[in-house]
Amino acid sequence: MAQNKVTMPSSGAGLHRYFDEFKSKISFSPGQVIVFAVVVALLVILLNIYGPALLGL
Repeated sequence: MAQNKVTMPSSGAGLHRYFDEFKSKISFSPGQVIVFAVVVALLVILLNIYGPALLGL
């Protein structure tokens, strides 16, 4: 019985691992992202309520 095996080259078959190549100096914790999203949502709600009066529309 012959075994038909396909072997990949040792270079990783063209796959790139970008997280190994670059590390950002800016990082946010999940809690900070949630707080920022809540603040932005509140700002949008307040502008929808009071925006026309403040902008004279």
